[in-house]
Amino acid sequence: MPPPEDLIPTRQSLLERLRRWDDQCSWQEFFDSYWGLIYGVARKAGLNDADAQDVVQETIIATARKMPEFRYDPSVGTFKAWLMRLTRWRIADHFRRQQYERDGQRHPREQPLDLALLEQQPEPGGPDVESLWEEEWQRHVFDLALSRVRQQNSPLQFQMFQLHAMHQVPARQVAKRLGVKLSEVYFAKYKLAAQIRKEVQALEEALS
Repeated sequence: MPPPEDLIPTRQSLLERLRRWDDQCSWQEFFDSYWGLIYGVARKAGLNDADAQDVVQETIIATARKMPEFRYDPSVGTFKAWLMRLTRWRIADHFRRQQYERDGQRHPREQPLDLALLEQQPEPGGPDVESLWEEEWQRHVFDLALSRVRQQNSPLQFQMFQLHAMHQVPARQVAKRLGVKLSEVYFAKYKLAAQIRKEVQALEEALS
């Protein structure tokens, strides 16, 4: 697993490395960073576990095929938006396949569209994948920020924050359970909350 600072690796250096198909370390880093996000969006869109896993694999493959000609230009759009578009088409493709096998009849399956053609097609119908993507992205970024903050603080401070701020355990109960002062619980809450906000902002700015 890559270190927390590399868990959203959309900086230009990684995008450059991903142009090389044989750079297994960079592609593993990319997969570890994004498979959960893509899978979560596919599941929330209504796909079952097996189809969502397929969407992950197909999106990663589509990304690999497109990367040699990909040029990162922030004025055109973020890598985040580009990856979301690939994911949306893979999800739409699975729903089209399901449609061809309904009502007891098996119709010929539609062949997956070439990426160059996909970009010329109108946006697919079905689930609002863009909204699902943004929702899952926010959760993804928060989890990464939380992971960073956890490594920056002592286990005791993080436990105080987790119990009081995240699990809503009253501060006095936390202090009694952990054998600490009440003021320490409040300090941990505000200190770590501020750190999380800072980390979320840093992660989001890295994608702008």
